Amino acid sequence: MAKRHTDYSCGTGCPVEATLEIIGGKWKGGLLFHLSGGERRYSELRRAMPNVSPRILAKALRELEADGVIARTVYPTVPPQVGYRLSASGEALRPAIALLAGWGRARLAVAPELAAAE
Repeated sequence: MAKRHTDYSCGTGCPVEATLEIIGGKWKGGLLFHLSGGERRYSELRRAMPNVSPRILAKALRELEADGVIARTVYPTVPPQVGYRLSASGEALRPAIALLAGWGRARLAVAPELAAAE
């Protein structure tokens, strides 16, 4: 688990810093975007995000689960399957995720070279 700040009494920007400390990072935004469409299995997330390594994907999922943003469900099948979905706390982020996705789409339309760089 990443080391976190313990004091957010630094002014008006600190709630944003506290939020970004939890949902920030290279892959967490993409995970939240994919999970905003409903529950996904680990393998579905791997296919949706092919550029992230399995180790980093698992780490990001564990951190989001530990922070209460996503919920993990283990299904009693052979082999075991695990599903991830937004928790109640994560559902509160759904409007922000939609706004970020819209901003990103608009940004890629203005600067298509950003999409080509991936």
